[in-house]
Amino acid sequence: MKFPYGISDFHKLITEDYFYVDRTDRIPVIEEMGEQLLFLRPRRFGKSLWLSTLANYYDVARAGEFERLFGHLAVGQNPTPRHNQYFVLRWDFSLVAAYGDANEIAQALHRHVNGRIQDFVTYYQQMLPGPIEIHPTDALVSLQSVLTAISQTPHKLYLLIDEYDNFANELAMSGQPTGKARYDALLRGEGALKTLFKAVKGATSGFGLDRVFITGVSPIVLSDLTSGYNSARNIYLQPALNDLCGFTEVEIADALSQVADACRFSASQTAEALEMMRTFYNGYRFCEEPAPPVYNPTLALYFMQEFQQNCRNPSHMLDSNLAMDRGKLAYIASLPDGGQVLLDAVQEEPPLALSVLADRFGVEDMLTAAKDAPFMASFLYYFGVLTFGGRTSLGHLILRIPNLVARKLYVERVQDMLLPDVRAQDAGRQATDQFLLSGDLGPVCAFVEQRYFRVFDNRDYRWANELTVKTVFLTLLFNDIAYIMDSEPALARAYADLSMIVRPEMRQYALPDLLFEFKYVALSEAGMTAEQVRGLTAETLRAVPVVAPRVAEATARLAEYRTALQAKYGDRLRLRCYAVVSLGFERLVWEECP
Repeated sequence: MKFPYGISDFHKLITEDYFYVDRTDRIPVIEEMGEQLLFLRPRRFGKSLWLSTLANYYDVARAGEFERLFGHLAVGQNPTPRHNQYFVLRWDFSLVAAYGDANEIAQALHRHVNGRIQDFVTYYQQMLPGPIEIHPTDALVSLQSVLTAISQTPHKLYLLIDEYDNFANELAMSGQPTGKARYDALLRGEGALKTLFKAVKGATSGFGLDRVFITGVSPIVLSDLTSGYNSARNIYLQPALNDLCGFTEVEIADALSQVADACRFSASQTAEALEMMRTFYNGYRFCEEPAPPVYNPTLALYFMQEFQQNCRNPSHMLDSNLAMDRGKLAYIASLPDGGQVLLDAVQEEPPLALSVLADRFGVEDMLTAAKDAPFMASFLYYFGVLTFGGRTSLGHLILRIPNLVARKLYVERVQDMLLPDVRAQDAGRQATDQFLLSGDLGPVCAFVEQRYFRVFDNRDYRWANELTVKTVFLTLLFNDIAYIMDSEPALARAYADLSMIVRPEMRQYALPDLLFEFKYVALSEAGMTAEQVRGLTAETLRAVPVVAPRVAEATARLAEYRTALQAKYGDRLRLRCYAVVSLGFERLVWEECP
């Protein structure tokens, strides 16, 4: 199979027989949604391929290829009257440089639009009635010339704008006051970006521009444009478009089975590979109503391409092309109370919830205004590191981390928040390695007491229960190269706090499977002060009356979970189970279960 990793050219995918999942049945649906539409999805989620699909479908110059390109697809079996009826113009703002002063960015914007118009002229030269003037410094004049020429034909213009918010996001994320000044100059008054969108809006009022489809990551630009462009309908939360960009479980399973057959994998091996993909890549929902989750398409293609070439899972489940999402978490972590939002997302109990998803992110707000938790959570949703996870009993939207790849980004950021010292992080890794080799959890617990617990004394986080202890161990032990890390997996109709199951291809090494159950005892419950607890020996600590029952409770739970895991994994499992009780955020008592 030819997997189109990094390819967003629909014509190439179809004519060169690449793997393609048909979404053309949505073209008639989108036609009915309106004439000017805004569609948002996270980075690397197939938006550009969808624009290419629309371009090929509506392009008047592709009429002779319609059967070849679409005849075998859903829309080819029932095409709309508008197919191959438009001149198509495409802009891609990800190609517009976001550096320099406002004037330099404006010039880059004009150069890009002019360049695309030049491509348009070259492509359609046999169909245009006369020459089109391309003004060297004013792309609005060039656009008007295009519309004038098109008005002399039976056809109208379809404008496709990709990554419309790219340089706005770059400027906002810079966190520099100069970024706001540059962006203001593009938007305020007769700024270049605002006047460009005003021209687009005006051209839709009977001047030849019939349809506009815009993609991006967040609604940041339209919030600032206001009257400059307020006619686009937001369609990104429509249930019918939940899987427009992304793969379903059935589609992934079908493609993976074909690759696994070529690798001569057994049914159980194929099921393991599918479970890996589900754990790391599935879980995205892009509508507020219940809907089947979808897989990140770029990561899924990355996995299947690697799997096909080597007949094994890739070592690094996070494709480096998506590592830039770390910057979004770093931005939130830098905000007042932003660290708490990240911690709440990792802990998941209580769930991160908000009454309504924010749909207006002005750059001024991004750079200067105070951000509340709903703002920050909404921001993380748009950038794909949170997703819809149902509703609370009060009807509030739940946002959750979609999968293990995204969780890895959070874990890295939380660790940087709590242990900014690189030497401390190295010491934590050494304690973890020592534990994995010996089974002795003591070095890890000592590190937590001496490093993590000292941080709690100096940070204003809502640390209060065993969820906190779980988060500490998750961030310290996290290793998705060797393990499938799962926080609160469903076992025996109950939930273990943390499981670490060795990845199939890593079972050749001496790595144990691990299961943890955490308990927390408040100092007030123990009737002791922090100073008293710190002075206790390990033996005395274990004898504290409220500690022993919690250890016993955790041990009993682990015995139930062990049975469930052994039934699932059989003789492959090399399971070690640990009960951990935290007395305040001062000391830890641990016990390995038999």
